[in-house]
Amino acid sequence: MKVALIGYGKMGKEIERIIAETAGADEIVLKITSSNLHELTIENLQKADVAIEFTQPEVAVENIKKCFAANVPVVVGTTAWLQHLPEVRQACHAANAALFYAPNFSIGVNIFFEVNKKMAALMQQQPQYKVEMEEIHHTEKKDAPSGTAIKTAEIILSELKRVEQWQLHTTTAQNSTTCLPIVAKREPHVPGTHTVVYKSDVDELVFTHQAHSRRGFAAGAVTAARWLVGKKGVFEMKDLLAL
Repeated sequence: MKVALIGYGKMGKEIERIIAETAGADEIVLKITSSNLHELTIENLQKADVAIEFTQPEVAVENIKKCFAANVPVVVGTTAWLQHLPEVRQACHAANAALFYAPNFSIGVNIFFEVNKKMAALMQQQPQYKVEMEEIHHTEKKDAPSGTAIKTAEIILSELKRVEQWQLHTTTAQNSTTCLPIVAKREPHVPGTHTVVYKSDVDELVFTHQAHSRRGFAAGAVTAARWLVGKKGVFEMKDLLAL
């Protein structure tokens, strides 16, 4: 598999390490860093079987569309751009292209999503429980709450009808029966921890996913890239994992 790696931050470097471990089965044929942005051209992209994009939300949509124009499937790990998803989805179908996007490529996190979907459905019949969420990431993470936290909140809201919206907090959660508070914390050297808590007067249930490193996220993105080659359309982790 020939890969165009768009973005060379911590995730890009981890993806590069994983690809290097394949002993030549996979290779990076284009690597876009902050110092060679001019090389992100349709001609250069066409040297790859698939692109993996981990950049910044303000440039993600442009990068995705460039991959569509080059007819190169693209896996997108950049977060905080999904308000443009309807536009990007339409562009993907118009170009007969392939897009795989996810707020988190970790298999464990996507199982965490499914567990929270089932738990929220159960809690619909248990109004004595109030729900809250906390997410902790490294201090270099710019967006808050995380894309994973937002995705988890959307899943909970889809099943727990008494909760109408989520709301960002930076210190402690405020009690509310109709709002899901998300407390976002930034601490040194934390790859990512997400916790959902259901509290009543007599007990509480706690569900946590804690990443030990970025490797799980990067490995999932590489797996998604292999899976996407040869496909057309818009896909998510639930398609890859058959969830």
